[in-house]
Amino acid sequence: MDKESHPDAKNPLVEAIKRAYRDGQEDEALEPIVAVDSSGRPIGRFEKGDSVIFYDIRGEREIQLTESLINRDFIHFPVEKDLDLKFVTMIEYDSSLDVKVAFPPDGKIDNTLTEVLSKAGLNILKIAESEKAIHVGYFMNGKNEEIFPGEKRIVIPSPEGISSYASTPEMSASQVADAVSENFDNPSFRMIIANFANVDVIGHIEDQKAVIRAVEEVDRQLGKIVEECRSKGITLVVTSDHGTVEEWLYPDGAINTGHTKNPVPFVLADFSSSQPDGQSLRPEGELADVAPTLLSLLGIEKPPEMTGECLLVRPSKKDKTERRVLLLILDGWGMREDKEGNLIAEARTPNFDKLWSRFPHAVLQASGEAVGMPSHTVGNSEAGHLHIGAGRRILLDRVRIDKAVENGSFNKNETFLWAIEGAIRDKKALHLLGIVSFYSSHGTLDHLFALLRMAKQHEVENVFIHSLIGRRGEKPESGAIYAAQVQDMCRSLSLGQVVTVIGRFWALDREENWDRVEKTYRAMVYGEGTHVPVGHDIRK
Repeated sequence: MDKESHPDAKNPLVEAIKRAYRDGQEDEALEPIVAVDSSGRPIGRFEKGDSVIFYDIRGEREIQLTESLINRDFIHFPVEKDLDLKFVTMIEYDSSLDVKVAFPPDGKIDNTLTEVLSKAGLNILKIAESEKAIHVGYFMNGKNEEIFPGEKRIVIPSPEGISSYASTPEMSASQVADAVSENFDNPSFRMIIANFANVDVIGHIEDQKAVIRAVEEVDRQLGKIVEECRSKGITLVVTSDHGTVEEWLYPDGAINTGHTKNPVPFVLADFSSSQPDGQSLRPEGELADVAPTLLSLLGIEKPPEMTGECLLVRPSKKDKTERRVLLLILDGWGMREDKEGNLIAEARTPNFDKLWSRFPHAVLQASGEAVGMPSHTVGNSEAGHLHIGAGRRILLDRVRIDKAVENGSFNKNETFLWAIEGAIRDKKALHLLGIVSFYSSHGTLDHLFALLRMAKQHEVENVFIHSLIGRRGEKPESGAIYAAQVQDMCRSLSLGQVVTVIGRFWALDREENWDRVEKTYRAMVYGEGTHVPVGHDIRK
């Protein structure tokens, strides 16, 4: 199907989305739109004993919604206690969830950076605001929920009680920097890892002034940290996980609020040396090279699992037993020479510019195959932090699932068959829930379409689709385009019906904003939202 096709003007749900656009709504925060029959009764709601496949593939933002649908002892808002859904998730979102997983973890990722440092007896401190805590924790540890001996985490709350981070683009960067500075005085931490979230988080909002303020705030805090490292003899390594606002415009001039394919910076300022600019680095590398480089700086041997290469041309032979290292991740800070549409170049960044010009540096590939994703795809925070910590290329879930679709094993997946056969046997509905996009790190329409074809093959009668939309990296009003494409696929198969459309802001929360999740729950279970007559209910 043509990924650039346009919405069918005769489609009531698509027309409702377009009306919402005209009323000032945008995809990510779209209020719920619910299909109803001619009598006004919501169609395709979750009912007792139905089967559900949550086909998203990233996971950390899907946990809260999943909990609300499956946990009988759920307490955060009123729920139906006896839905008793046959619930399947595409990948493992959290090991504690009582669900069946179609593509469980493909083996444990051993000897990540944190684990190696822990085994060596070093203490590691990780500092991030809550928006990025899961990345420097779970993902950097190889998608491992374990906190290793000697690992400590400080989570600084992201701003609360606001409708958009655009109103506070500084976020909690100064508090993150303060926490870094305070812990420089604790010599027990040989490795400190900190993340500035601003550029990535604000970069997903279509507000150029806010983005520039975010970039300049990160640069301001970077300057403070550089001086602290200089005065205390801390070795500073600065990098990023992926790019964003350095490519703010598409070729046609539309605003790009998503991630990019551009490389990211790597700068080494070894203030533990009398010549902090004396090291030599390879000019190019990839994110998997970060961990081996950090281990070399600390005098720790790289484990055999790490296939990444040290970026140091001539590793220092001086005594490294007392060297302390700060890894500073400027989340979303990409490198692009072209100044057109480059908000990092447009912002005032004297501290980064000085660091880049005076100290050894390299550019690292942070997208596509370099971070275990399909060729020519953009990077993301999950893949970026995973590869920074793993020190090797890790094949991401999307690639595994794409291959399963290609070779036909997807259609034989026992977990999918359990949900589909259960719906057929018990004369219940099959619900397909997830992101509608070809480019999101949370999922792809290709997987939804594969599930629809599988349901058609098994002659499932009642298939309902609950679409989550969001414009991160998409062109304006892409949600309506994707919803139309899903409807087109349903028509071509004579199977399925889109019954809920809602912005991902409400559905994919990870900060325990339970009011957002409740809005999604009540739309899908009770049919609360803007009602759109679409004809009759296909449920038989």
